[in-house]
Amino acid sequence: MNAPVLITGASGFAGGYLVEHLAPTHSIVAWTRSDPPHELASLAQWERIDLLDRDRVRGAIAAIRPSQVYHCAGVAHVAESWRDTAGVLEGNVRATDNLFDALRRTDVGCRVLVPGSAAVYAPSSEPIGEDSPLAPASPYALSKLAQEELARRAVVEDGIEVVLTRSFNHTGPRQTAAFAAPAFARQIALIEAGAMEPVIRVGNLDAGRDLTDVRDVVRAYATLMKSGERGAIYNVGSGTSRTMRSVLDELIARSKMPVRIESDPSRMRPSDVPVLTANCARLEQATGWRPAISFDQMLDDLLEYWRGQTPVTGRTGVGPR
Repeated sequence: MNAPVLITGASGFAGGYLVEHLAPTHSIVAWTRSDPPHELASLAQWERIDLLDRDRVRGAIAAIRPSQVYHCAGVAHVAESWRDTAGVLEGNVRATDNLFDALRRTDVGCRVLVPGSAAVYAPSSEPIGEDSPLAPASPYALSKLAQEELARRAVVEDGIEVVLTRSFNHTGPRQTAAFAAPAFARQIALIEAGAMEPVIRVGNLDAGRDLTDVRDVVRAYATLMKSGERGAIYNVGSGTSRTMRSVLDELIARSKMPVRIESDPSRMRPSDVPVLTANCARLEQATGWRPAISFDQMLDDLLEYWRGQTPVTGRTGVGPR
């Protein structure tokens, strides 16, 4: 019997879609710290593992002996990283160190994909390649750069087959409303349901972001697991930057009700990178990957998801977070 594929953070946003993508062809062990989403429960063998528990991680790796590891676990929210720096360092750096320590000590010969973040780059008016300057501007970005360095060390010193990404922003159904695009979509759904006044209060909408559908992103991860070069870093993105204002405008254009926008200074971040656009030539050359889901389809699916999550109760603030 083939060794299973391990997905850490499998109940999270990208991790959940990766479970769905791989389940038809792979035996999956899915690590989570909470109950798995009901729609994913039957697709994998679920285990409650806290990656901060070094001994537990080591024992679980020894028992599973996976053929591949997708390390999707971690803390992903930039704004929250300013309020809880210790938490983001633990979730992205210490947890990753525990995983690689377990792989090293149990001598499990497997490939590992570590999804990183484009937040490590310096802003640029030109598409950003993997050799572009680095300038992490938040505790989250610093934690992701440190995670990369741990992965590089695992390649050089331990001989582990690691492939890294610097993933640009991605969204889609099931993403928490703690992020901008799903937050906009959720509020529009609440407005349509009569559960919220027809106002969306926003922070900085001028930041440019390269948005890709999460289903395309996990497809890129799977192709890189097969074809990515050991120790190499690959950008994952659409190659097109859009301001968050344009994203909100497109969602409002889909609304069944009039919606107005109001600026809210409390929603401004301490630091907000102005523009990030991916140059994904290295990924395309290595795997042939290109985004398959259009920007319009991504927004349609995101808004329809939140419409389905929003009960018509007439009570302000209802709906899942």
